[in-house]
Amino acid sequence: MMQVHRRRPEPCPTGRDRLTAAIAHPDPTVGARTLLDAILVGHDVSLRITEVEAYAGPRDPASHAFVRTARSEIMYGPPDRLYVYHIHGHFCANVVTGPDGLASAVLLRAGEVLDGSALAHRRRAAGRAAPVAESALARGPGNLTRALGITMDDLGADLGDDTPVTLLPADEPIDPAAISAGPRVGVRRNADLAWRFWLTDDPTVSAYRRHPRAAAGT
Repeated sequence: MMQVHRRRPEPCPTGRDRLTAAIAHPDPTVGARTLLDAILVGHDVSLRITEVEAYAGPRDPASHAFVRTARSEIMYGPPDRLYVYHIHGHFCANVVTGPDGLASAVLLRAGEVLDGSALAHRRRAAGRAAPVAESALARGPGNLTRALGITMDDLGADLGDDTPVTLLPADEPIDPAAISAGPRVGVRRNADLAWRFWLTDDPTVSAYRRHPRAAAGT
């Protein structure tokens, strides 16, 4: 009797597999869109990402990696790592995207706190007289990192590992119709490139502010 060799079925990709593949995609807007609705866990607080911006490394004059420096060196490494920088008194968190060496990244601009709200409120309350509204806890890059307790100590964290800062996939892929796009906030170059993405009508999303010295059509 002839023996039939059945092909072993390929394992179904998990949500994290799909997220990892999107983050590693050469087009940073693919990773940016996929990061929307994903869960970022940081130092006992978790949030749902609602607003991001994509940056294309040496191909993008608005990117920190447009010129390779010690600060941007991590962006030239493997994807799925956390790039943290300090500016105007606060920290900003980015997910390194694209193949190793491409130096693309996605800035995390806003999110909805899901767990650890009391701790996030305490972190945001430091130095403030008025309480912070729930929808504003992680609205804006500096407020997002403050709510999560992210600092320069988290620079280079592997977001796929079970470390103090971890990235988890959304429960279901986002309907593209639920995503809005527009120019990035506060950049002088490539100021009209619509690489800022957000969940339409989400109350946690930050307001758009154009850089005062950004030229039209750049």
